Amino acid sequence: VQLQASGGGSVQAGGSLRLSCAASGSIGGINTVGWHRQAPGNQRELVATISNRDSTDYADSVKGRFTISRNSAKDMVYLQMNSLKPEDTAVYYCAASGVPTGWPNPEIYEYEYWGQGTQVTVSS
Repeated sequence: VQLQASGGGSVQAGGSLRLSCAASGSIGGINTVGWHRQAPGNQRELVATISNRDSTDYADSVKGRFTISRNSAKDMVYLQMNSLKPEDTAVYYCAASGVPTGWPNPEIYEYEYWGQGTQVTVSS
């Protein structure tokens, strides 16, 4: 499985961005796709997940502002980010897991496949 993330950029606080994650290869075994982010000096954290049954979940810090979705026909997963805040600044990664994973006990090690990161910078 190969994942390709794109769509990052620089915006002012209150702005919006949409990240895209393109999946290719043997994707039939994927159960969950998750968007993660890592800010300088911080651990990588899970932001949003979507299952192969379109069940979604979010970190408390982004609930109501971010929306994860997918287009199965195009093997794409998206992260729509609205009302962006400076604290959302980070490198964002999409990752795929073959098992159900997420809150209340998200485990990064359960994600077997990772895309390269895409930088999101939010200025105040």
